Amino acid sequence: QVQLVESGGGLVEAGGSLRLSCAASGRTFSLYAMGWFRQAPGKEREFVSGISRSGVSTVYADSVKGRFTISRDNAKNTAYLQMNSLKPDDTAAYYCALGSRTTVARTEREYNAWGQGTQVTVSS
Repeated sequence: QVQLVESGGGLVEAGGSLRLSCAASGRTFSLYAMGWFRQAPGKEREFVSGISRSGVSTVYADSVKGRFTISRDNAKNTAYLQMNSLKPDDTAAYYCALGSRTTVARTEREYNAWGQGTQVTVSS
């Protein structure tokens, strides 16, 4: 069973950048799409971005489009989320997830393995 471990979260000022990483164990990482989700206090978890198995196709939530970039390195079993121009509204726990299919999905039920999350806090 695959295990996912996020890293790279932290405290940053508004306008700053962070790069999240998601390291996967096991041999199934390269077979499926990957996604990033986030959950702010008192809110439901929401889709942030997803990338297809090959990395060719990417999808972003409107709230992060143009500021965040998702990527993956299948040789390293790692996915990334580069976050630029961060805003206080981006403050949340960020989770990576391994999909159950090769194409990107926006809904949680299409993902069957989750990391423990990494906290991102953006100060104003």
